[in-house]
Amino acid sequence: MGKHKKTQKIKKQRNAQLKRLLKPTDARLKEELRRKRPKPADPHQIKVNQVTQQSSALFFQYNTQLGPPYHIILDTNFINFSIKNKLDVVQSMMDCLYAKCIPYIPDCVRAELEKLGNKYKLALRIISDSRFERLPCLHKGTYADDCIVERVRQHKCYIVATNDKDLKNRIRKIPGVPIMYVASHKYAIERMPDAYGIRA
Repeated sequence: MGKHKKTQKIKKQRNAQLKRLLKPTDARLKEELRRKRPKPADPHQIKVNQVTQQSSALFFQYNTQLGPPYHIILDTNFINFSIKNKLDVVQSMMDCLYAKCIPYIPDCVRAELEKLGNKYKLALRIISDSRFERLPCLHKGTYADDCIVERVRQHKCYIVATNDKDLKNRIRKIPGVPIMYVASHKYAIERMPDAYGIRA
C-alpha cells in the first residue's frame, strides 16, 4: 500500500469522525446548548442609551424633601449598637437633629431580630413601642440591606440609621440620602445639610 493511499485513508476516517459530530447550530440540539450566531449590527439603527431618571427631590446634591419631622429607617445593628451604648433611640435622635424624628422599622429588620433569638429580645421589645412606625415589605426573604437601599433610592425623604460598613458604602452612592450612626456614645449624622452633632 503506497504512502499516498495511506494518507487518503486517514483523511477519510478523520472526515467520517467529524461528520458524526453535531454542529453547534444543529436543530437536534436543545435550545440551551445551541449556539446562536450573533446578528450583524445595523449601522443605520438608532442607538438608545438608558439613563436613570434623577429624583425631582434633589437640587444638585441638596435634598429638598428632608425636613422636620425627619423619617428615619433603622437597621438591625443600629438598634443593637444603641442598646450596647445605653441610648434611648427616639430621644437620642432628637438630640442629634434638634427636631421631631419618626423612626421606621421595615418588616425585614423585625424578621432579622426575631431570627437572632432570645439574645435580642430587648431589641424586639424596644421596636414594639408605639412611637416606632412599621414599614411593610413586599420582597421575599429577610435580608434588610437590599430592601433599605431600594426604598431609599425610590423615596428620598428618608434618613438611614445604620452602623453597617457595607450598607453605608452602598447608601453613599445614592445622592441626597443622609446616614445616621452611633459614634462615641451618641448619634452622629453624615451627609446632612447643616448637620448638627458630630460631622463625618
